[in-house]
Amino acid sequence: MKPLILPALDPATLVEARGSGYPEPFRSRMGERAKKRLGNACGLTRFGVNLVTLGPGEQSALRHWHTLEDEFVYVLSGEVVLISDEGEQILRAGMCAGYPAGKRSAHHFVNRSATAAQYLEIGNRIEGDNAFYPDDDLMWVETEGGTIAAHKDGRLYE
Repeated sequence: MKPLILPALDPATLVEARGSGYPEPFRSRMGERAKKRLGNACGLTRFGVNLVTLGPGEQSALRHWHTLEDEFVYVLSGEVVLISDEGEQILRAGMCAGYPAGKRSAHHFVNRSATAAQYLEIGNRIEGDNAFYPDDDLMWVETEGGTIAAHKDGRLYE
C-alpha cells in the first residue's frame, strides 16, 4: 500500500510527544502521557487536534480552565475519569466533553483503569489565551523570550 499524501494522514506514521511541558513538581504527575499532534501534522493553524494515549495512573493535565480557548474531548477507547468543578464522571469510548472558553470549570482526565485509554482533544488556538490552575501553584507568564512557567506570586520556576 502506498503512503498517504497530505491532506490525508495515517496517525501511525507520527512520532509521539511524551510527558508534559509543565515544570516540576507537576511534570512527573502526568506520567508518560503520549500525544500525536494530528492538527500540526496536517498543517492546521487555527485549531489543534491531538490523539492522546493515557496509560493507567496517568492524567491529561493539571486541573485547569481557559480564558479564550474552547476545548473538546472525544473518547475513542478505554475509560477516563473526568474531574471538574461539577464532580467526577466516568467517560467511556463514544462519550465526549466540551468546555466553552471562559467557563470557570477547571477540569482534567485521570485514567484509573488497568488499561490505556485513547481520546481526541481539540481546541482552538487564540492568541492571548490564558489557563488557570486552581489546585496548583502555577501560572504562565508572557516574556520577550516566550511563555514561561511561574509561581502564582510571580517567581519563575527553574
